Formats: sequence, structure tokens, C-alpha cells
Amino acid sequence: MQIETIRFERGKLTILDQSSLPNHVKYIELNTLDDVFKAIKHLKVRGAPAIGITAAYGLYLHAKFLYRTRSLTSETFYSAVIYLKGCRPTAKNLPWAVNKMYTRFEEVKNRSQCDVLDELKITAETIHEEDRIACENIGFYGNELLRDGANILTHCNAGILATGGIGTALAPVYTAINQGKKCHVYVDETRPVGQGARLTYWELMQNRISATLITDNMAGYLMSCGEIDLVCVGADRISANGDVANKIGTYSLAVLADYHKIPFYVLAPFSTFDMNIAKGTDISIEHRAANEVTRFWKINKELNYQVKNPAFDVTPHSIISAIITDKGVIHKPNKKTISHFFNF
Repeated sequence: MQIETIRFERGKLTILDQSSLPNHVKYIELNTLDDVFKAIKHLKVRGAPAIGITAAYGLYLHAKFLYRTRSLTSETFYSAVIYLKGCRPTAKNLPWAVNKMYTRFEEVKNRSQCDVLDELKITAETIHEEDRIACENIGFYGNELLRDGANILTHCNAGILATGGIGTALAPVYTAINQGKKCHVYVDETRPVGQGARLTYWELMQNRISATLITDNMAGYLMSCGEIDLVCVGADRISANGDVANKIGTYSLAVLADYHKIPFYVLAPFSTFDMNIAKGTDISIEHRAANEVTRFWKINKELNYQVKNPAFDVTPHSIISAIITDKGVIHKPNKKTISHFFNF
């Protein structure tokens, strides 16, 4: 099955509503900047690359609105950029994509406004296409580390649903299958929102890839039984020293993998690196509403449970085997190896 997460045709932006999966496959149209903001905020579109792509198209649509109302200026466009940046703070691809849109706007703003709109549309489409290519490249490099018959554990959803292509963490799986390799994917639930149970398992089923769903607290047991050969996860932001912010629970898996001597791979495009952030503890971590945790158990809000709900955690580079990017593999990532790779 060909899953299309983000569709932009004839000036219309449509996304697959991931909050409805796996029980309902529903596409929704985003027409305004507020539509885009709410879709990102409420996880109708999620995954760092997909968020960035959607935000870029959203800025183009908003620029069209500003043009129609004769109010397209640097100030109004920049206000929209700041608005979207505040939607979700952890993922690097969101500010990266909207900054690219703003930079292009500033470069062409003195042209006719029709030309400005054309350039913004091209920039958004380029961000989308470049992510598709990046995913293919990540799949290529990751596949070289994936032996035939491997059992892979993945966390959250870093596949087609999270990107403009075949994914990041799942890209090597799709590449391997296409080349005739066999592999099996263990998918943990990824509580509290269940991106693994609701999204990754469904995505793999649509593509007829062998998979098993497990609860988050089963990973260590499976590792101890020798049932996991490697762990593949995505990333929302990577600091200059190689520390990785990703979905909550990633750090726990990295510690378990390190203890059991199992390779732990992070897969992400170069756009996920934030060289302005020295280390992972400097990354802003999004905290989400308490009801994401309590509603799973149908806990009445009147009981007033005190809940902590960070959406992400940080895995130190010292327990990451490699970061697999669209430009190659960074083994034993640290500030020196990453700097060398950027200057290569």
C-alpha cells in the first residue's frame, strides 16, 4: 500500500490525520495557518520531518492569504514564522523549515508579489522533495548495517508517516525488503500516545512487513533472550556533541542496548543536527497535557492526578553506536566526529 502522509496538489494541502489511525484512515485539508498550527499541535501530523514539511506549505498558504488581503510584508510573514515555531519546541525540522521559507522570502521580497508566492511554493516543494531523497539515502546507508534475517526493535514512529519519504528509522527496513532481505520488526507501544502501537505497526502491516507489537517494558526481557539484534530510532534534534532528543523512552532503550551489547542506531537527516546547541541538556523538552497519560486508563480528571508528561528525552552520545544520516554514517558520534563530518 502506498501511504501518502502529506499531499500538496493544485494549491491545496492535505494530510493523513494520524490522530485517527489505525481505526480510521482519514485525510483532512489544511487551509489556514491556524489549521496547520492545530494539526501539528494536536498530532494530526507528527514526526520531525513531516512537521517541517507541513509548516513550510502552511507558510506558503498564509502568504497567499496575506497577498489577497494586501498585507504581505516582512513583518506579517515573520509573525507567522514565529507563530509556527512556538507550536512544538523540541523538533529541529520545524524551525529549520520555516527559517528556510523566511530566508527565501527575504531574498525575493522586492520582486512582484506573484513571483514571491511562486518562489515560496517552490521552496516548500523543494523541502518536501529533499526529505524524500534524504530518506532514500538513509535507507541506503542503514541497509549496509542490516544483516539478512535481522530482528530490529524500533521506538515511536519514524517511518513513512513521519516523513516525506520512506522514513528514517524504518528506511533501512524498506530498503532491505526491496533488495530481497528478510527482517522482523519489534514495535514497542510508545506510551502515552502510542505512536508505535497505533502508527508503526499499522504502517508495517500496510506494507506487509513482518512485525510484532510489544509493550514498552518488554524490551529488556527480549534483549536478554537474544531476540533483538539492533535498535533503530529516529531523532527530533541532535546537539553538536551527538546527544539525541527523541520520543520519551528512547534513553531507556539505549541504556538497555548498551548493557546487552546490542547496536543502537539513530537515523536522521542532516537537517536534524543543531550545531548551535552544544549538548543534549541544552535542548528544550516539550511537556504535554496530563490527559495524554490518564485517558489511557480512563482516569476521571476530577481525581486530580498529578502527572509529569515530557514528550522527549535525551540519549547521550556515549551510548549511541552510530548516527546514520542522508550523507553517511557517523560511527561513535561525538563533537569531533560530527564536526569532521560536517566539514567533509
